[in-house]
Amino acid sequence: MTSQRIYRLTRYGNLLVLKAAAGGRDGTVRQFTLLVDTRSSYTVLRANVLENLGCDLQNPNRRIRTSTGGGIVEAPMVTVPWFSCLGQRVENFPIVAYTLPATTFVDGLLGMDFLTLCQAVIPVEEAEIRIRQSTEE
Repeated sequence: MTSQRIYRLTRYGNLLVLKAAAGGRDGTVRQFTLLVDTRSSYTVLRANVLENLGCDLQNPNRRIRTSTGGGIVEAPMVTVPWFSCLGQRVENFPIVAYTLPATTFVDGLLGMDFLTLCQAVIPVEEAEIRIRQSTEE
């Protein structure tokens, strides 16, 4: 049997944001604000946030090429020990490091990699995300 857990989002005009957290290798925990972005293939965090979690951006797991509003960019992808959002904690979660403009009010983007993993349903008009949860009988 399955049920849904509903998470309210904060609306800024047509944008939807939420809170998330990640842990560093030294036990550091950081909380941040993410924009829900269904056009982003990957979850993205500001480079300085990932550096504060102890991630080595000079020696990433890999580098990816992705398109942004400014064109095609190459960015490092690193793994955080854990990432938590929408009631889901994912161990060893890969995140793309990117330097967002200083005027941006979010710390990153919640991308389709995480939304798909959680089987998220987003009723935009209600400013919420619904996550399917299995229940044991």
